[in-house]
Amino acid sequence: MRIAGTLTRGFGRWSMAFLVLLAPLGLFAEATAAAAKPLRPFPMDDVGLAQPLPVPLVDALRASPPRVSAFYVRRGGELAWQDRGKMAALVDLLYALGDEGLTPRDYRPARLEREGRAVLASTASADARARFDVLASDTLLHALRHLQRGRLDPRDVYPGWEIPVPPPELDLVAINRALEAGEVDRVLAMARPATEGYDALRRSLARYRNIVRLGGWATLPERRESLRPGDVHADVALLRRRLAAIGELEVMAADVAHYPDVSLEAPAPHHYDATLVEAVRRFQRRHMLDDDGVVGPRTRAALDVPAAQRLATIRANLERARWLSATPLDHRVVVDVAGQRIHYRRPDGEIWQARIIVGQPGRPTPVLHSSITHLTLHPTWTVPPTILREDVLPRVRRDPGYLLDHDMLVLRPDGRRLNPWRIDWWRPGRVILRQRAGPQNPLGRLVLRFPNDHLVYLHDTPAQRLFRRPQRALSSGCIRVEGVMELARMLFEDTGTPRDLGTLLADGETRNVSLARPVPLDLHYWTARVEAGDLPSFRPDIYDRDDPLIAALDRPVVH
Repeated sequence: MRIAGTLTRGFGRWSMAFLVLLAPLGLFAEATAAAAKPLRPFPMDDVGLAQPLPVPLVDALRASPPRVSAFYVRRGGELAWQDRGKMAALVDLLYALGDEGLTPRDYRPARLEREGRAVLASTASADARARFDVLASDTLLHALRHLQRGRLDPRDVYPGWEIPVPPPELDLVAINRALEAGEVDRVLAMARPATEGYDALRRSLARYRNIVRLGGWATLPERRESLRPGDVHADVALLRRRLAAIGELEVMAADVAHYPDVSLEAPAPHHYDATLVEAVRRFQRRHMLDDDGVVGPRTRAALDVPAAQRLATIRANLERARWLSATPLDHRVVVDVAGQRIHYRRPDGEIWQARIIVGQPGRPTPVLHSSITHLTLHPTWTVPPTILREDVLPRVRRDPGYLLDHDMLVLRPDGRRLNPWRIDWWRPGRVILRQRAGPQNPLGRLVLRFPNDHLVYLHDTPAQRLFRRPQRALSSGCIRVEGVMELARMLFEDTGTPRDLGTLLADGETRNVSLARPVPLDLHYWTARVEAGDLPSFRPDIYDRDDPLIAALDRPVVH
């Protein structure tokens, strides 16, 4: 009431408008428009407002989001952009958003610069100055929100998106301190995501933007024969230039000890020598190809992807990183679906990783967040509806003996066994097929389970040879893990689960074992990542998820 009384004396007829303006402020993190939540009352006693906001500023703030009002309350009503130097720095900051994979024109820096020059002239009215200042602050906070949590709502791009994106958490006090110190560029760093790999992707974006600016690269001519180590051919010179453009040769030259076959002498331009072979092998590994050094159809296709398309892929993955920027870098299991690898960050910071097999294009592995809660040892396998309909039933119709060969039971929904020879497999009704535990069971000896609506899990597999393939989108959505026994052992150890995995497996009994504490699990989809060195790894977009994201990023911002 003391503050309300002060406002009434200072404002007269504006006091009620000001109180209405302040009412919704709670906002260090405002909910997105798509999922608005009730706002906390603004902590009036903590504002430290020595005097009322100027009337022109109150008027200018009427149509602005509450976060902008909170910004000025934290400044005690002082305008932020009445200095040409700060204004110029803000415009530079907005243009610098291009280095983050965002589109500067979405934030209209040219308009801001033009209006700033006019308004900051000495003849501008107090109302005009306040309106411009609010516009500039709103633009800044809007851009920082996009940088911190993403320009797009992932649910608008992918209707089945399940990982929540929390509201941005902008530190208005720190932002104001940086502005007062004239360090507008530091504000950008405050909002930049701390997502693992984000900064490395930013550096890759700069490299590929420069490549595009210089005209990209030439494609390799079509050839019937593959280009093999030791060949002498005119295409070798073009291949060398292509790999030099992305820095492959530069990285190798900087680490000669790791690449003993690298020669620093000037190469014969048309000779496919050992140095170039090693560069091709590095390229193949980064693009999930057989690293045999042979430039065949698949390697040539990867080399010929235009630089502009690679640049767009990096932009798409920077946006994905912003969506996940609130995910802590702590004890958790992370499944890199497109990269077909799993990483387990242990409580002591050690990282264990392995190859995985993920869903084929028609049966994608989902993107989600959950927690591993328990294990199933010597699991039976209940055939999921899609696999039953599309895979198993056609085989049983051709030969009912398929069920016996694969040790499968036929059950009613209530669990009662049925005689498979008395079923019309063209109209089987509501039957359930369940494969007994054993060497033929596709789940192997162990399953790691986590709550989800997709009936997917992490599991062992008897088909270990498939892990040797460079691309492993082969399953029906579940994730087969190479070395899953080692992962399970670490989960037992790290959660204090008082059970011995070897003893439990020895008796062959099917059983569930709960972890003493759930372990967070994230399933993510990255088609570009920087995994080793400074060069990005581009993965096949197995589920065609890049194009809709890139198209959405290219549409102008509605603001």
